[in-house]
Amino acid sequence: MNRKRVAGLDGLRGLCALYVMLFHCWAYTFRGFPRYRGPDWLSWLGFGRLSVVLFLVLSGFSLALAAAGDDWRLGSLVRYARRRAWRILPAYWAALAFSLVIAWTVVRQPYSPEPTAGSVVVYTLLLQDLVAVPTPNGAFWSIGVEVLLYGVLPLLLILCRRLGPAAMLAVVTLPVLVIGFMVFDGSPPQGDNLLTPHLVPAFAAGVAAAGVAAAGARRLPWAALSLLAAIPAGALVLHQGSRWMVHHYYWVDLAVVPAMTLFLLAVVSGRPPALIRLLDSAPLRRLGSFSYSLYLIHLPIVVAIDQKVVAPRLGHGIVAFTATTVLAGGLSLIGAWCFAKLFEVPFRSWADVRNAIRPGVRAGAPITDAIEAPAGLSDPGAARSGPSPHRSPVRSW
Repeated sequence: MNRKRVAGLDGLRGLCALYVMLFHCWAYTFRGFPRYRGPDWLSWLGFGRLSVVLFLVLSGFSLALAAAGDDWRLGSLVRYARRRAWRILPAYWAALAFSLVIAWTVVRQPYSPEPTAGSVVVYTLLLQDLVAVPTPNGAFWSIGVEVLLYGVLPLLLILCRRLGPAAMLAVVTLPVLVIGFMVFDGSPPQGDNLLTPHLVPAFAAGVAAAGVAAAGARRLPWAALSLLAAIPAGALVLHQGSRWMVHHYYWVDLAVVPAMTLFLLAVVSGRPPALIRLLDSAPLRRLGSFSYSLYLIHLPIVVAIDQKVVAPRLGHGIVAFTATTVLAGGLSLIGAWCFAKLFEVPFRSWADVRNAIRPGVRAGAPITDAIEAPAGLSDPGAARSGPSPHRSPVRSW
């Protein structure tokens, strides 16, 4: 395995962000999600939630990879926290400001009142999964989850060091299953702006996968195993549809994690080669390099274009979906690329900020090297304290 860059992960991350954007174009064009009244051949766009779960698996893997090769040692907690803050917060706060402006001056998020002063405080402090307030951006719930998982990572690494990654994953997953069955009688409450304990095993599975990758276990047929693991959950979700899935996120999210983890290990092992070549192609690598920004800013753009431009003229059919996808998708991609240049690349440390504002001084590094990662995002050195020789593209976002 190339310790400097795992081929295919950037492309995988980019495709996940692109799929989330297409999901929102689909959901807001045809309205009524999870009830879908559009053509059957577009129903495959109704599973955007699964991309978020994969983001979290990637996040756990990326953040734990360096530690897995160093006896599961994280290093300095202060340095770890500082690096995560620099990676997540500048772009997130800038996207929050952008989302608030759109919500207050153009159109608020559907199914939510207009953001209040309380929304500003709660979302600035990343407390949106603990405190329910009107949202300026419906995609931000997963950023709150990601940050909470950053706090869990040191404990997961301790468990890996003392018990092993398999036991760590069992320790994390069993209480979630017990809560689902014993506390909620098999029907846990669903909702984006609530704590989501069932997503901790997704993150933990990525951490365990980092241990497998660090151990060099590359000869197993990971892709075939991933396909086998995906069949039961995939068949159920496809048969029941997106409406059913929305009311069973707790169990669906858990059910897809094994297949996603095995698929990640297949990508890390470089198989199948044709898929890796596709994921590692220049366009997908570039898309992955600004996938965090795309995730952060696309939803206000999609809602504004749909409700203020497309729906009043074209309604909610196939033509409207096409127009929304072209207009909102194009603006989101261009905007995300520019957004990443402005708020991701220059903001990795105070030194980078100082360099960015000095005339004639080039800040940071090329965008493909500078983005370490969140809602999965980090390089192999993100979880160790000293200078890392692996400082680049293994990102969880």
